[in-house]
Amino acid sequence: MPNRTAVPTPARPKNPGAPASRPGLLGGPAPILVSAVLWGTTGTASSLAPTGAPTAAIGSAGLALGGMLLFLTSRAARSLPGACTRRERWLLALGALAVAGYPLTFYPAVARTGVAVATVIALGSAPVFTGLLAWGTGRARPTARWTAATAAAVLGCALLVLGPALSGHGTAVDPVGVVLAACAGLSYAVYALIGGGLITRGHASDAVMGVLFGAAGLLVVPLVLYVDTDWLGTWRGAAVGGYLAVFTVFLAYRLFGHGLRRTPASVATSLTLAEPAVAAVLGVVVLGERLPAASWCGLAVLASGLVLLALPSRGRGA
Repeated sequence: MPNRTAVPTPARPKNPGAPASRPGLLGGPAPILVSAVLWGTTGTASSLAPTGAPTAAIGSAGLALGGMLLFLTSRAARSLPGACTRRERWLLALGALAVAGYPLTFYPAVARTGVAVATVIALGSAPVFTGLLAWGTGRARPTARWTAATAAAVLGCALLVLGPALSGHGTAVDPVGVVLAACAGLSYAVYALIGGGLITRGHASDAVMGVLFGAAGLLVVPLVLYVDTDWLGTWRGAAVGGYLAVFTVFLAYRLFGHGLRRTPASVATSLTLAEPAVAAVLGVVVLGERLPAASWCGLAVLASGLVLLALPSRGRGA
């Protein structure tokens, strides 16, 4: 926020050439796409926060509260570390650091480069990082279908969010912001792979997400307390923080973890490229923003890539 037999798992099916099950759209991609829709509301929701609320603090507050909810509502989360091997406990720790690293790199990137550039770099790089990491660790070899669909989705995402710049309204890009956004994409790729790997090994998805996000929430609490927290004391601030915690962290990652049971992490991170599409549509419908023709073309290309990824695979090499 992932497994079909297109990705090798520790316990192989008796017939390696046949899928272990056919869960269909509702068994894997659908929960991940719903998660992406919820994440796509983050920008609109955070824009309603009180004026002057620190951007990084808004995201960190949502993570801290939502992470605690994920942990406290999963009974298995409390016993998961004890049920894991030593290597898996190290993976949990690394995954928690990666989760905490996302808001600490993405939101500063937004402040330096703007929402559009930060979004396209972070979300566009995440599927690439995930596929390369999965390949490099021997977990999965990128298929032609994944490569084509992800390329289309990344291209569509770029056209969607960079449409205004392509229309002649571009500005200089901050290189530090670009690096921070890429680090956010890497963070997302790391915790998606770790979470998907632990779930594939038989650990409950709600327990894995609970531990990863509960620990990450604790890690970002000092930041939330360090910056100005007066905005959380207002009804608007509390409403925004509560929405981000309940819907974009707790519910979204509970669904994301469920989807990771049937969907490879490389496919899952590509599917979440639906997030900027949702954000763009909300910007038009709710905030009255206008999209140029290039952005609408990007939306169509992005949708085609997501459809290709979401359709059930017919075979091993699909």
